[in-house]
Amino acid sequence: MDKDRKYTVIDASQFPLSLAQSKFCPKQLYVAGNLPEATKDGTPLVGIAMVGTRRPSYSARELCRRLVFSLKGTNAVIVSGLAQGIDSLCHEAAIDAGLPTIAVLAQGLAQKVEGSRGELLESIIDAGGAAITEYEPDVRAYRGNFIARNKIISGLCQATVVVQSKSNGGALITAKFCLAEKKPLLAIPGDFDNEVAAGPNMLLDSGKAKPIFIPESLRKLVGIQEPSAASLQGLPAIGCNLSEPAKELFVQMRGFRKTIDDMELDSGLKTPELLAILTELEIAGLVSTQDNFQFYFDGAF
Repeated sequence: MDKDRKYTVIDASQFPLSLAQSKFCPKQLYVAGNLPEATKDGTPLVGIAMVGTRRPSYSARELCRRLVFSLKGTNAVIVSGLAQGIDSLCHEAAIDAGLPTIAVLAQGLAQKVEGSRGELLESIIDAGGAAITEYEPDVRAYRGNFIARNKIISGLCQATVVVQSKSNGGALITAKFCLAEKKPLLAIPGDFDNEVAAGPNMLLDSGKAKPIFIPESLRKLVGIQEPSAASLQGLPAIGCNLSEPAKELFVQMRGFRKTIDDMELDSGLKTPELLAILTELEIAGLVSTQDNFQFYFDGAF
């Protein structure tokens, strides 16, 4: 990044993804590039943080690529911190997969980003992504800035994935912030004797994180469903007519995973009303659940 880079300053009313609702919401953000917008059909975007060590294993590139490509074609946005290693590999995979990606920086936008990280940042912006920071343009990347950066990474996202990390790695700080907001924390299990698996294994062993055993399970774990043939427009043609409250709830929640408590808070409806609406939506194929606790709202519209 150089001093000629154009940027804008935005407040909470313009913050992307879930940042405006986060307890870690900053006062303002400096933005270079383009913040992702809703999909063409209006489905809200879902931020997925992918973080990890600066010195990953030899197989990390393929691991990150498979994780990110499992979200290809969905409403996911890949968010990370542009650090060497896992962060950069996930940004690169997002560009290759055609997914929007946001790099959260621990420095001002007028400060140069050196080497391959600087080249990657230019690639992110050229691909339609964005670099964001809460720091004024000339602020350097001081050590203490990275904790605040990690808060924003977590605040932007619906879930955080710890891909690889040592037992005291910085990615575990992002994981801590994710847990503080009661958001899903996911981790990739690894070999006992692999030091970059120590962090994820510790999170899994303590029950703080859920495991991702195969990349294809990531969509479901973060609340993104497989595309479905069902849509609101197509339902009358198959003899299925939803009530107006059911349509309204689906439009509000589509693309997300929600509990009954979440829906009560977001919609203002009471449990009996929600259960009746959810039954309608399940029959229509727009909502699914396996445990009657988490409800997955399909992204089709």
